[in-house]
Amino acid sequence: MIDTFPPFASPRSAPPPAEEDLRLLLLIRHFELTLLRLFEAGQLSGTTHTCLGQEYIPVALKPLLEGDDFVFSNHRGHGHFLARHTDPHGLLAEIMGREGALCSGVGGSQHVYHRRFLSTGVQGESLPVAVGTALTLKDTGALTCVYIGDGTWGEGSVYEALNMARLWEVPLLVVVEHNGIAQSTPTTAQMAGTVAGRAAAFGIPHHRTASTEIDEIRAELALLVAEVRSASVPLVVEFATHRIGPHSKGDDTRTPEEIALAADHDWYTRYAGLFPEAFGRLDREMRELVERAAADVSARPPSVWERP
Repeated sequence: MIDTFPPFASPRSAPPPAEEDLRLLLLIRHFELTLLRLFEAGQLSGTTHTCLGQEYIPVALKPLLEGDDFVFSNHRGHGHFLARHTDPHGLLAEIMGREGALCSGVGGSQHVYHRRFLSTGVQGESLPVAVGTALTLKDTGALTCVYIGDGTWGEGSVYEALNMARLWEVPLLVVVEHNGIAQSTPTTAQMAGTVAGRAAAFGIPHHRTASTEIDEIRAELALLVAEVRSASVPLVVEFATHRIGPHSKGDDTRTPEEIALAADHDWYTRYAGLFPEAFGRLDREMRELVERAAADVSARPPSVWERP
């Protein structure tokens, strides 16, 4: 069975999220847009991968994760970090290689280590490490959350890790951000079967959601995540989502029709239309906050890495 990409499933008349959640959604959105703007202005080096359209996933998971949990992220991890540690200044300084950088500027956009948060640009690298970390958390009430994309299921390390996670019964939450395309290859052209079927091969429970509504997602996942903690068992949660921006800072191989379809599922446009006054106020606040952060960080001297 081919893993078909599901249609939009959330009601367009859903109530607005809590103001705290909307602030965080908008913080991540404007952070990512600012990165693209800085690249266009020649103020950033290398590359970056934004999570435009997928911001609601880490925001929805935020209260389900606790202080002692570990979070492993991937190349598209700015939203994961900001939902875990609301520090746009530190993250932007890291990406720009400026004073105050989280990792002295040596990690950049993709490789961040900060207070039980770790990200990597190497596909499939984080899952085996996350399993080992989860093994140390057995019977502590803490868990390890690891974000991967649908394209990462082409890596053999994923299956070695899932095998050990099930054998060792570790508290591991695998969050799959399934946006239907692996850089430039549609999932249907590179994945046989389904994510659910692959999890089932190891006897690992799987839950799939096509919702983009934060409260709805939390209601679906609260008991499942609690079970990961209390019973020390792995779980695969698959989000059917849409990437509305390019793969990295400018490369998008999708057709105009495919890009328009993704944009039609954007929470930003939907919320702006549903409650324009409150949304507009918070949108301005978060945009201005990120603009101030960018101005502040840009004026700082370069970060200096000191060998420990």
